[in-house]
Amino acid sequence: METVILKPLQHRGQECIGIYFQKDAIIQKAIHKDAGARWSKTNSCWYIPLSKDNYQQLSGILKGKADINIQELKTYLLGKKKVNQFTSIQHKPRPVTEAKNNPVKKTPPVQQRGLRHPISKGNYEELQKFQQTLALKSYSPSTIRTYTNEFVQFLQTIKENKATDFTTGRIKDYMQYCFEKLKLSENTLHSKINALKFYYEQVLGRDKFFWEIPRPKKPVLLPKLLNEIEISKLFNALANKKHKAMLFTAYSAGLRVSEVVNLKIADIDSQRMQIFIQRAKGKKDRYVNLSPLLLDILRKYLLEYQPRPLKYLFESEQTKGAYPTRTVQQIFYNAKNKAGINKEVGIHSLRHSFATHLLDKGTDIKYIKELLGHFNIKTTERYLHVSKKQLINIVSPFDDLWQKQKIDW
Repeated sequence: METVILKPLQHRGQECIGIYFQKDAIIQKAIHKDAGARWSKTNSCWYIPLSKDNYQQLSGILKGKADINIQELKTYLLGKKKVNQFTSIQHKPRPVTEAKNNPVKKTPPVQQRGLRHPISKGNYEELQKFQQTLALKSYSPSTIRTYTNEFVQFLQTIKENKATDFTTGRIKDYMQYCFEKLKLSENTLHSKINALKFYYEQVLGRDKFFWEIPRPKKPVLLPKLLNEIEISKLFNALANKKHKAMLFTAYSAGLRVSEVVNLKIADIDSQRMQIFIQRAKGKKDRYVNLSPLLLDILRKYLLEYQPRPLKYLFESEQTKGAYPTRTVQQIFYNAKNKAGINKEVGIHSLRHSFATHLLDKGTDIKYIKELLGHFNIKTTERYLHVSKKQLINIVSPFDDLWQKQKIDW
């Protein structure tokens, strides 16, 4: 029976379960059609959003088809003290007895769960310092999750060896092990280096030495986008007015899904025809243009939709807070399938499409950079490679040859 390995995966700022297995048509069809798994070219694996329901659904689908290895996923959840959310994975906690006047100090959660490679006491203290420094520096929740996950895996790998004693050479050995034995992707290796760099330079305060550690060359990946016909089909596949308004907003303003769900009604400035994006990626505020057409759509949505949102533009009916990111991603995925679009794209493709379509219409790339909230113009320049504005005027030498010479067909 085939073995399917489930691993934690950070994909486009979202916690996911990476699904790894040898090529098997039956397993692939099961996880894609029945579990809604999607393929990540960057990470070379299938994935689903990380949640208890998704894990249990996947386990049920694979039952009888494959053995499931969840060791790395379990390790990740234990490191986050989140394993109790996954009843199929968790271990029963060991009883802790306490005296009235002399309480017994509880074993750190990472140790008491009975991991195959538990973190030593000394290294667990380093993990606590690591997490504290991340919090004090006010890193984003996604960065804290990613860095903590990578550091926990490092501490478990080195076992009883003290993290504080590691030299440049030993870190190189660890990275070589990750590349050759674990066969991790270039992006994952970069993530590991970033986490270790933070620990040794920011937590321990050592002189900068990570320039001595070679970084793997990242693959040059072009943004995935939808053409205008596909976007029209996608929008027309939606029936729910709220769902339509969400995807209209994402495409019209080139927003990330996290920015869409965190929009407040007060962020829509109809006087200046702008949308205020607060504390987006990199904790950067910005303004984007508000389309007059989108403004009319949002006004009708707010007037007609029940229950009417009070604070957030797209409010959760259950929590009255921001709409869940995963739900919006699923809305996009369902609409894409209903529209018959076979491209392996996610909701972020609307942002890519927004930028590329603006380039096609002649908008200066510097303005697009500001609209997208990019720190570096090089990030925006990726869209030059997918824009058809200049390419459309280039004539293939084959066409020229066909016109000038007599060629048989």
